[in-house]
Amino acid sequence: MATLEHDWVLLEPGMRLPAHLVPAEQRWIELSDGRVTVYGVCPVDATQQCRIEHRLACAGQALPDLWPWLTTLRGDARLPDVG
Repeated sequence: MATLEHDWVLLEPGMRLPAHLVPAEQRWIELSDGRVTVYGVCPVDATQQCRIEHRLACAGQALPDLWPWLTTLRGDARLPDVG
């Protein structure tokens, strides 16, 4: 699909998700002219639907780190090996 910047992005076909379930930088919303844009609004309107890139749903591709801050927190909170 065409973006506001006139680039192209491959979105997962037929999938629309509640936007609050998707990290802000991964939410794509469809505009009235058919283009899409990243929807980084926080907090999200509870009724807002969004789309995601195909690469996030594709089992053949590695899943990117969607919440780097949480990955860092989990690493910092890792318990020392007591075994």
